[in-house]
Amino acid sequence: MTTPRIYLPQFLQKGDSCILRGSNLKYVKSVLRMKAGERIFLFDGRGHQCEGVLKRYTDEGALITIVEKQGIHANPVGIHLFQSLPKAGMMDFIVEKATELGVERITPFAAVRSVGKVPQEKIPAKCLRWQKIAQEAARKCGRANIPEVAGIISFDDVLTAPVEDDMKLIFWEEEKTVTLKQIFRQAKTKEAKAFSVIIGPEGGFTAEEVDLAVKHGFTSVSLGNQVLKVDTAVMAALTVIQYEKGIFSGAGEGGKQP
Repeated sequence: MTTPRIYLPQFLQKGDSCILRGSNLKYVKSVLRMKAGERIFLFDGRGHQCEGVLKRYTDEGALITIVEKQGIHANPVGIHLFQSLPKAGMMDFIVEKATELGVERITPFAAVRSVGKVPQEKIPAKCLRWQKIAQEAARKCGRANIPEVAGIISFDDVLTAPVEDDMKLIFWEEEKTVTLKQIFRQAKTKEAKAFSVIIGPEGGFTAEEVDLAVKHGFTSVSLGNQVLKVDTAVMAALTVIQYEKGIFSGAGEGGKQP
């Protein structure tokens, strides 16, 4: 059986002990029905993972002793996904899959043609939901860090966000000159360690939005001749970047965590 894995935002070292409470206790005791002596992985969402052994259940919770600090490979490339609000429910899927594909940060935003609308009073609850989806996706896929899901911002705020990424790309279905393949043939892309990626809404970006993005240092890029659904475009763009630079490229293997 695969060793179970849970999120515990607590810095631990070999030899330490910790208590699992609340939902984590319910998961190991009632769902997994773990017994004393069985092993479990704990990750803190900040790049650290430990292997522990369930010692016993106490009045406080499940007592875990850390037996090993695991080495987790760091992502060789950082990706900040700026995602235009899609129709209801699709953002849940995008957050989950973007987490699996190694994105470091996800920022939802409102474009001119955005279909998804979130009332101001519901934004905190929505963002909390998306953060929990990212947390669960990280647990399932074996990531030791959890991408941050930022609050919903405007398109203007996307363009003026204080990012220092080496490559800034906006994907536009009407781009006829620059393809993603061409981008990765450029010398500066070969040296790039971080990407800002903007994906538009169902109706696409307006030409004015793309022009404005280009003025702010973004490169307009095409994903090919076929018009892709928003969620498909996100997966395609992230997969290509990770194939060329990241988790699918075989580059950037990390060592043991301290």
